[in-house]
Order: sequence, then C-alpha cells, then structure tokens
Amino acid sequence: MVTMMLRTQKVKLYPNQAMKKVLDDLCDYRRYCWNQGLALWNDMYDASVILADKKQRPNARKVRDELVANKADWQYQLSARCLQLAISDLGKAWQNFFDRAQPDWGKPHFKSKKAPRQGFKTDRAKLVNGRLRLDKPLGVKESWSDIKFKGAHNLTGELKVVSIYRENGQYWASLPFEVMVPEKTKTGVKTAVDVNVGHLDFTAGRFNTLPSHLQKIYKRIKHYQRVLARKRKVNGKQATQSKHYAKTRAKLQHDYRRVANVQHDLMQKFTTQLVSNYDQIVIEDLAVKQMQMSHVASKGLHRSLFGYFRQVLTYKCEWYGKTLLVADRFYPSTQRCSVCGHIKQGDDKVTLAGNHKHHTKHDQYICYQCGATLNRDANAVANLLALL
Repeated sequence: MVTMMLRTQKVKLYPNQAMKKVLDDLCDYRRYCWNQGLALWNDMYDASVILADKKQRPNARKVRDELVANKADWQYQLSARCLQLAISDLGKAWQNFFDRAQPDWGKPHFKSKKAPRQGFKTDRAKLVNGRLRLDKPLGVKESWSDIKFKGAHNLTGELKVVSIYRENGQYWASLPFEVMVPEKTKTGVKTAVDVNVGHLDFTAGRFNTLPSHLQKIYKRIKHYQRVLARKRKVNGKQATQSKHYAKTRAKLQHDYRRVANVQHDLMQKFTTQLVSNYDQIVIEDLAVKQMQMSHVASKGLHRSLFGYFRQVLTYKCEWYGKTLLVADRFYPSTQRCSVCGHIKQGDDKVTLAGNHKHHTKHDQYICYQCGATLNRDANAVANLLALL
C-alpha cells in the first residue's frame, strides 16, 4: 500500500549579497506583519468584550483584510504572501492556545528583532536546475539569481510552503514535499520503549542518546560559556565589542549547531530502526515540562529529547503503516511489578535515586510481595509491553 505524505528536508542556502539583503528584509517584514497582526487581534478582541458583541471577535480573515487595507507604500515592494502566511500562522497559534494538549501551549506573543532566529514563509518558491528560485521583489536592480543550496538528497515531489530562516549569520530552508511513501514489510513483532536520561530501553536492548563524543561537545560548550561570562563580568557591555569575544561566541554557536545535528541524527536512526523491525510500539506519555521544573535532572531531560523522539516516531509510524500506542500518563510502568502486578506506593516507590527506605539503587526494582529482583528499566519495558 502506498500513501501520500508530507516530507520536509532541511538545506543550507548560499545566497549572494543582493539576495541576502532581500532575505533579511523579508525576515523583518514577516516579524512586522506578525506583530501588527497580533496587536490588531488584541484590539479587536478587547472591543468585542467591551461591546459584548461576539460577531466582532477577530479571526485571521478579518485581521488580514484590515492590514491589507492599511498597507503603507513600502510594503508593496515586498511579497504579499509573506503577510498573508504570517496572519494565517497567527490564526493557527490562537487556535492552539485553546488546546492545552499542544506541546508548546501558550498565548501568542510578539516577535523580537533580537531573537537569534528570524525567518519567513513563502508558497511561491520553485526548484529550478537544483537551485531555489524566489520571486524578485519590486525595485531590486542588483544581480538576482537562483539560490544555491547544500544538503539535499533525492528531492522529488510537489513543493509546498517553504520556510526560510536566518540563524547565526547562516541561511537555511525547510523544503516540504508531498511524496508517495510505501508501507514497510510487516514483521509481526511488537516492542515497548522506556525513556530515561541518557538512554532509551526497549525489548532488544538499550540505545544511548548521550554518547561520549556528544558529551565532549557539551564540555566545550560549558568552557565557552564560562569564558564569555567572565568577559562580560569584567568588561560589562564593552565585552561584546572585542574580536576575541566574537570569535568565542562563534565557536559556541558552532558547537550548539553540531550538538543539534548529532542529536537529531541519533533520533532519526533509532526511530527508523524501530519502525523497520516492529509493527506495534508502546511509549510513555511524560509531562516533560513539569519534570524539568523539578531541577533534579532538568539538564539531562532537556538533552535526552523526549519530545522530539515522540514527534519523529509518531509521523514515521503514520508513514509506514505501523501502530503506535501512547501509554496513559499515570500508568505506573516504573512502580508496577511485571511478575505479580503489585504497585509500589508511598515510601516504597522507586525514584531516580532509588529507594531510601530499603536502600536500593536507582536501577533496582525489588518486589516485596513476590520477592522478584528486576532491573528497573527492563521491568518498565515489560509493563509497557503488557499494554499491547
């Protein structure tokens, strides 16, 4: 069976100086449209509350039409689709605000020009001879050509809305394609994944999410952060004007980018392994943000990418026709004995540090009902696997 899916490929752009200026202007224009639309949205909503008239409540169409009607002359030099897509995304953001189940739930906020990442969207981009072609803005007299890019593999399918953004002085693009994805061969095997800080356990073993080469990069990041902090403490605001400060900050940004690439590569490989070898997969539904607020292992939780793992595994299961079951958030996979079914409560519970009452280690699970001595992670995997 073949299904149509949306696949996105991230590529690095290499624009010339004239095109860099245009891309920067479009990034600024996207932020301007978002902020203007959000301010207008808030004003419309306040007016509807004061007048007690639900018909005057804002929506994406009303806000867009109002902004288009009040366009300034300079706005006609830039792409009209930039404004329309910005307001469309603003409307989606307000819809997500009323759904607390969203991973980044919250009220839409104004965009800052100081943010390290700036970008815009366009549905007018095309791929011509292996390069990215954008509409030429009005009034641009400098050399205009298609943008070279690097990092693309087997780009086929219909190109959808393209996201272009600037980060740390470099330009990137997310190219979404609607492609035909064949289902993977059925294996008839099922598995469960228990997520932990630094590793993921499943029926076939353990996958390390914090390998040694990644930990070395984290040590370098810690060193660069201390160097920059020391310079700011000694020199104040003048520290950022020195060449050595800029050089160290560039090294820090390079290592952050490298960490993200390594982590994403690990998760992509592991999730592909799961959907290739198993037909049914069970994972946990964890309240990651609440867990990070405890400050017990917040840094390790952040680096383990629990949310990204679930996101990637979800869409890959949809692609290849595999079944993904998300256990209930309050299912006691760690506290339940996989042999007799007894659930630990109160002082008997197993924590990240083990159990202080019975002096057990963090990786031990001892059931005081049936006497079973189990590995904590293997016991959690068995309990999750019992849900299938």
